[in-house]
Order: sequence, then structure tokens, then C-alpha cells
Amino acid sequence: MKYDYLIVGAGLFGAVFAHEATARGKKCLVIDRRDHIAGNAYTRSVEGINVHVYGAHIFHTSDKAVWEYVNQFAEFNNYINSPVARYGDELYNLPFNMNTFSKLWNIATPDQAKAIIAGQVEKEHIGEPANLEEQALKLVGRDIYEKLVKGYTEKQWGRSCRELPAFIIKRLPCRFIYDNNYFSDRYQGIPMGGYTPMVEKMLEGSEVRLGVDYFDLKKEGIDAEKTLYTGSIDAYFGYRLGPLQYRSVRFETEILDTDNYQGNAVVNYTRREVPYTRIIEHKHFEFGKQEKTVISREYPSEWHMGQEPYYPVNDAENNALFAKYQALAAEEKNVLFGGRLGEYKYYDMDKVIASALKLARAELN
Repeated sequence: MKYDYLIVGAGLFGAVFAHEATARGKKCLVIDRRDHIAGNAYTRSVEGINVHVYGAHIFHTSDKAVWEYVNQFAEFNNYINSPVARYGDELYNLPFNMNTFSKLWNIATPDQAKAIIAGQVEKEHIGEPANLEEQALKLVGRDIYEKLVKGYTEKQWGRSCRELPAFIIKRLPCRFIYDNNYFSDRYQGIPMGGYTPMVEKMLEGSEVRLGVDYFDLKKEGIDAEKTLYTGSIDAYFGYRLGPLQYRSVRFETEILDTDNYQGNAVVNYTRREVPYTRIIEHKHFEFGKQEKTVISREYPSEWHMGQEPYYPVNDAENNALFAKYQALAAEEKNVLFGGRLGEYKYYDMDKVIASALKLARAELN
């Protein structure tokens, strides 16, 4: 069978492009090496709870057009992301706001909080920050850094903050208001019923084959005018210039015989000694009332070939290598590259959708 587009990857980028292409009468084959659609946004029902299998995915955007676009495929609830940070037995609200500062220093006013932060920053005597630790200390002072930044960041990146470049934390926003809403975006929420049904609607009209490896299919031969590739760009070229670096994550998920384990969807564990970065309690994303609960612990890890790549390590060395792969990609005839792995860029979901729409409109109009 002849296809107009072979779309490699049934995640958000591929699904949006497939929807736009089929709406214009194009015949699309969408493949994914996994046994499910929706990529890392995949959700599945466990004990009647929609579990975010690859970590928390909270949709947020200030782009009204993107918000209206996704609402074609799902009804979103009014979930507001308000994570809690746990340092030992101490609990603090995130992002850093007056609730955080009040608990940390037993103060009540923004002026008091600003004075404490400014005083701590001044004591550090930091000029141009040489590493992430110095950057954080210059931004928020010693108390916030030690309790809420240092341990979490070192677990996330697998190395000391003194060994990490300053640019990773370009800013640590402090809100001098009593507001625990993590995102400042106008629109936010979770699709009622999870992300998988939403992506399934996007893929209506396309042929979908799961558990199919692109490189195996390529060897067998596939009759498609063009290919949209959303996998790792270095893998596409057989790592001929060397592999790009990523961070990976391991998830440890369990069902608990309680209706409420931690009282919040997201709790970050900021002490270095705790091996996981956070615990997700999935039912709270959709205000669940089930008798049991499902939690997932997240363990960041170094990425090795064969593992799932999650976070691109966008330092100068890797960005330079990616630029070389981009140059190779530009020479590929009838192949389009997109998405988090194809563009070697960490994308929020709204940015993935906006990027896919931009590519689709340029390609199809």
C-alpha cells in the first residue's frame, strides 16, 4: 500500500501531524516501537486511576490557539499544579513563594522575605557565577539553596552542583505572594480520562502499527512519499558522529491499599540521601475518590544506549554535535525531523503541539 506519509512515533508530535495530514486527505501510516500510542504522555488505567506511566504530564500553556486545538480532542479538568517539597520531615510549597518563606523563616511579609534573601546573597560575595551552586546562591541565598535546590538538582543530574554549569539554573523565580500555582500560564489542566484517549482521537483516520521498529521496516521496504521521523536524530544516522547525551528516569510504581498516600499529586524529595527525586500520586491529577491509590517514585539515571532518553543534555558540547546531525538531516531527501528527540530539545507539551502544527502547515499548505 502506498502512503503519503510514514510517521515514526505515535507521540504528540506525530499524532498532531497525522491529524493535520489526514484532514487534508493524505494517507498516513503511524508506527511506534512501543506497544502503545501517546509516547511519554501515555496513561493507562490501574485500579480505575489514570496512571502517568512515564512521569507526570501536566498540560499548561499561554497560547490560546494551542489550548483550543487540544480541546478538540479532550475535555480538560481544572487541575492546578501545586507541588510540595519535602526536606526530611519539613514540607514547603513550590514554587518559592510567601508560603515557602513563611514556613522557612517564620515571617509574614514580602519585605521581610526580600530582606532575608538579599542579606544571604550579599554574604556569599559571588561575582560572575562559575557553576550552578554559585548561580543558585546568587539568586536565592543559602537557606533555599541548601534545602530546596541542592539535593534535588544533584539527583536530577547525577553530579555535584559545583560540577554543573551555571546556565542550567538561569533563574530561580521567587514570588512574593501567597500563591502555590507552579505555572503562570493562563490555561492548564489534565485531560479527563487521561492522555491516551486524546491521542487516539488525534490518530483517527491514520493507520497505526505498534511494536514496529522503523529501521526494521525500512529494511523490509515501505512505500511512502515522505517520512516524518520523531525518534532520536543520532539514532537515525546510526550514531555515526557519536551519541548525544541524555538523562534517563526509572519509575517504581506500586498500588497501595489506602485512599490517600501523600495528599498531593507531586511531592519532591530534596535531600540528597533520598534516592528518588519525587513521588507522584496519580489519582490527585483527576481528583480521584478510589479506595486504593497508585504511586510512582522517580529515580533519575545516566542514559546508556538501549534505555529510554528523557532529557537532552543541552550543554555546548552536545549542542555542537546536534548541529552536525542537523546538517546531515538537511541533506536527507523526503525526510522531516521533529519532536523532543528529533530536535534534541526539551519541550513542554504545548510547545510540542505548536511545533508540530507549524511543521504541518508549512508542509501541507
